[in-house]
Amino acid sequence: MRGSSFMRPAANFEGSAIGMSLFHFLDERTPLKGRLALSVEYDGTSYCGWQRLKHAPSVQGALEKALGKIAGTDITVHCSGRTDSGVHATRQIAHFDPPVARSEKAWVFGGNANLPRDIAIRWIREVPDDFHSRFKALARRYRYVILNQPSRPVLERANATWCRDPLDADAMHQAAQVLVGEHDFSSFRAAGCQSKTPWRHLHFIEVHRHGPLVVVDLQANAFLHHMVRNIVGALVTVGRGEQGTDHIARLLALKDRTLGDVTAPGCGLHFVDTVYDEVWQLPKEPLGPNLLAFLGEWTGERPLPDCPMVAYRRGQPIAADVEEQMRRRLGRC
Repeated sequence: MRGSSFMRPAANFEGSAIGMSLFHFLDERTPLKGRLALSVEYDGTSYCGWQRLKHAPSVQGALEKALGKIAGTDITVHCSGRTDSGVHATRQIAHFDPPVARSEKAWVFGGNANLPRDIAIRWIREVPDDFHSRFKALARRYRYVILNQPSRPVLERANATWCRDPLDADAMHQAAQVLVGEHDFSSFRAAGCQSKTPWRHLHFIEVHRHGPLVVVDLQANAFLHHMVRNIVGALVTVGRGEQGTDHIARLLALKDRTLGDVTAPGCGLHFVDTVYDEVWQLPKEPLGPNLLAFLGEWTGERPLPDCPMVAYRRGQPIAADVEEQMRRRLGRC
């Protein structure tokens, strides 16, 4: 039937590791109490981004409206990281303090029934009152998908960026490695970026080709406004052969966005993971978007770097001078 889903009992998936991870019985009897965390997936094509605005549709606005209908009153939702206009997400973690108690099934099914088709709640969980989707996050991860072929995309047109010129993914990967570590990313931040500091710690960045798809996969403690799209724009210049593999290093050293490269379109960018300490016991999910499911990598597989920010967010003791330096350089991201 067109527009419908094939509903089968989750029991059919017993014995499958993927099935056990993807399929979960939604409790409809036990009211959830206290702070709630949820995972949201959305196609950002029709939205100005995550953040609620008065003059344009936003993901936050749509989600708050849907949850408000379940609660019967206004609800404010906080996210792990704001996304730009046109950018997608497969694992945006958010939290809110519900004014009323509703069951897990009521929040998920009721919320999705009141959401547009391009936004969906994947799961919802009780969390301690000191959990915060933004300030307890250890890392954020993005994947940028480029469809590299002569003809324009059709099925992938809304979730991949088209590049008709052949790209050298190996050269792009080599050029990108200079970005790994803690740096001043001024050359890759938007002019209107509101962050108090340009310093970020990039955990890894990889560029791989899978047939016609070129995927830029990167993770950091946090990202500046347009940071990923500006990095990808510069990497495409390298991939086309217009600049050498030292192009990214030169831009990084300049610390000046006005001397930087182009900004890649938002449609190819996917926010695929927010990493938290295991103490919060949030569900693990396969990394998105689903068109990259063949890569088989699941959330939380990669070790985080041994750095002050990770230790601080995990509540581990760090030297007072190191903590002060971390606050000055990284800010409250």
